[in-house]
Amino acid sequence: MSVTQEFEFVVQWHLTERCNLRCSHCYQDGSRPDELSTDEIRSGLDEIGDLFASWSAEHGLHLAPSFNITGGEPLLRSDLFDVLGAIADRGWQTFVLTNGTRIGAAEAGRIAGLGIAGVQISIEGPEAVHDALRGPGTFQASLSGIRALLQAGVQVTVNTTLSEINADGFFELAEQAAQLGVQRLGFSRLVPSGRGGALADRMLSTDRVRSLYQRIRSLSYEGMQLVTGDPVASQLTAGDGGLTDQGDVAVGGCAAGVSGLTFLADGTIVPCRRLPVPLGNLRTDAVREVWAASPVLDALRTRARYEGRCGACRRWATCRGCRAIAAAASRDRGPASALADDPQCFLA
Repeated sequence: MSVTQEFEFVVQWHLTERCNLRCSHCYQDGSRPDELSTDEIRSGLDEIGDLFASWSAEHGLHLAPSFNITGGEPLLRSDLFDVLGAIADRGWQTFVLTNGTRIGAAEAGRIAGLGIAGVQISIEGPEAVHDALRGPGTFQASLSGIRALLQAGVQVTVNTTLSEINADGFFELAEQAAQLGVQRLGFSRLVPSGRGGALADRMLSTDRVRSLYQRIRSLSYEGMQLVTGDPVASQLTAGDGGLTDQGDVAVGGCAAGVSGLTFLADGTIVPCRRLPVPLGNLRTDAVREVWAASPVLDALRTRARYEGRCGACRRWATCRGCRAIAAAASRDRGPASALADDPQCFLA
């Protein structure tokens, strides 16, 4: 009797680098590449669908794919809803990641009508903190978008990028989000790359990350779930594991090279948008070959290639730290290495 294993896989697709904001902590650099056309995106979706089908047939995997559609600001793409419809037609779970400032009742209604699983809107703290990072008036504009989505029945995630600039304000934001009726509150750490590289000195210290995450973990709001993609944060609830090493096969934690791929506006394929190491391009390379043969991805999957504490950590298989932060932070010591230690990890 064969056993079908469920395998979660996340595709993050940046449809554009264009944005109506210029946030000081953004990991993008303001470039304007030659964007894929609608037809090229559809062709890419077909190729990804074929890849998923081959995995299911060859390995007995039950695929649970999800797509994060973002930018820049995705609502600046005039074909956004065509792209969302093409993904929805394939039955794939889809999320939109946006700053929310361009969402009104009409846009929220169209998103709801497509059956989008949820929309993530970035809010960086209380109004004064948010506007300092994202621009005057943006807090209220984003709140207006949140209200429109909730009114349309769309699940909303508010997400914050944590640094010393806004860490203390996170708890006030949590109260505001709960009062609004937001269903999910998420958080991640600042990656000091792109424009965010100028804020490297505002990154949280290791001890600060530990104390902040422990305090966040104690929060509880009826109807609102706390969520994060930070592999270090997830280890707080992972238990001790009997002090046994979890092995050399990556089964969770950082998605780079293991359970996700990112496509940029011009078709460039990278392990993660915050880890901009080109692996190939949708216009010239087969996604299946990139996934199977990329030496960069192979290294990310190989424990023996990891440096320092991360490679030696018994939680490697379910964590591996944040590879984007590891790479960005390691630049201070020489060439950036995606296999370096996560400098903010507080695990022994």
